[in-house]
Amino acid sequence: MPTEQHDSNIIAIITTEYIELDKLLKRENLTASGGEARYLISQGLAQVNGVLETRKRRKLYPGDVALFNGVEVRVVEKPPSVPSQ
Repeated sequence: MPTEQHDSNIIAIITTEYIELDKLLKRENLTASGGEARYLISQGLAQVNGVLETRKRRKLYPGDVALFNGVEVRVVEKPPSVPSQ
């Protein structure tokens, strides 16, 4: 899914109900691999909504904001398609 990046802010668009933190960091190329993402999260290097997060598979929903390595990632849902008339 496409993302928009502005300096150290990323808007991550999801089409599912949620995305797990480790998968988000990998998808947005903030880590080289899922394993690296899980390790760095377990070391206390990520925050979700301003709170330190060590759960690798923490579910992020639209409206949640993750902070990792100085980059803020805001999770938003893809707006519904409007049928053409």
